[in-house]
Amino acid sequence: MNITSQIDNTEHRIDNSPSPVPCTLYPVPGIRHPQTMLDTLITSKTRIKLMLKFFLNSNASSYLRNLEGEFKESTNGIRLELNKFEKAGLLHSRMSGNKKLYQANTSHPLFNDIHNLLLKYIGFDQIISTVIAKLGNVHKLYLVGSFAQGVDSEVIDLLLVGNNINREYLARLTDKGEQLIKRKIRYLIYQKDEFENIIDGYSKDEILLLWTKNGMGGEMEMGR
Repeated sequence: MNITSQIDNTEHRIDNSPSPVPCTLYPVPGIRHPQTMLDTLITSKTRIKLMLKFFLNSNASSYLRNLEGEFKESTNGIRLELNKFEKAGLLHSRMSGNKKLYQANTSHPLFNDIHNLLLKYIGFDQIISTVIAKLGNVHKLYLVGSFAQGVDSEVIDLLLVGNNINREYLARLTDKGEQLIKRKIRYLIYQKDEFENIIDGYSKDEILLLWTKNGMGGEMEMGR
């Protein structure tokens, strides 16, 4: 399912509900952006790409040849990093025909830590704290597009599920969120009943639940 065409063809209606008081967001002095920090800690660009590919959406899987085309790198360098991940138990592999298919080992004790690190690296924690949490009427937040498939991008594509979401306020918060994470944010909004009709159009490696609101206590929970 192509979210770009959906967004381009979607008319953004403005709710008539009153707008909340605008908030002002400030960067924390002396704290480097998580993207810069991860690039400093992990100097191998190939390793970071593999982490995004397999540890952001645990349903993602891939062959070496597909990774070569996706990363636009030689198979030798990618294979070397894959072997390191597999030897450490972070990746599983199985033979599919005469090809080796790789996927994250979600039972590894470091899987959740790496997953959460990547959420911060991309800026999802900032999106949730500065945009989604302030809207109040969002039930679930999904990631789609390139990032849901583990491919780095300058654009983050989101699906918001909820009723009576104030779209004007969302647009203002999104502008502020983009300034913080240095990426463009695109989104589609669905009512709960509308979303039930479109969710089956996505395969598991095309959509990732990022956040949900606990219906009992209204607590915010991160998904993976």
